[in-house]
Amino acid sequence: MQVLTNNTIIPNSFSKTPSVDMDKAKESAEAFEAFFMSRMMESMFEGVSTDGMFGGGHAEKMYRSLLLDEYGKEMAKVGSIGVKDYVMQAILQMQEAASSENIG
Repeated sequence: MQVLTNNTIIPNSFSKTPSVDMDKAKESAEAFEAFFMSRMMESMFEGVSTDGMFGGGHAEKMYRSLLLDEYGKEMAKVGSIGVKDYVMQAILQMQEAASSENIG
């Protein structure tokens, strides 16, 4: 067995299969975690009102969503909740299954 970062275990058969692209799998998994985190924070910030002298309005809603997207990307890079590891394992397992169907 081959062990990657964050205690993710991936069988050696994945590393020997030419159709498995670890970089693309990692990139897709990180993008998914970033999306997940930003949507989670979006619902968390729904109840926060910033009306006042310098707050509120349409522009703030737009910039808040951009800010939350960037927060999600940074949290995914760090791997704060670990969703990326599970998604990456699932992607690699699907690629392995697809390549074994093509071979056999």
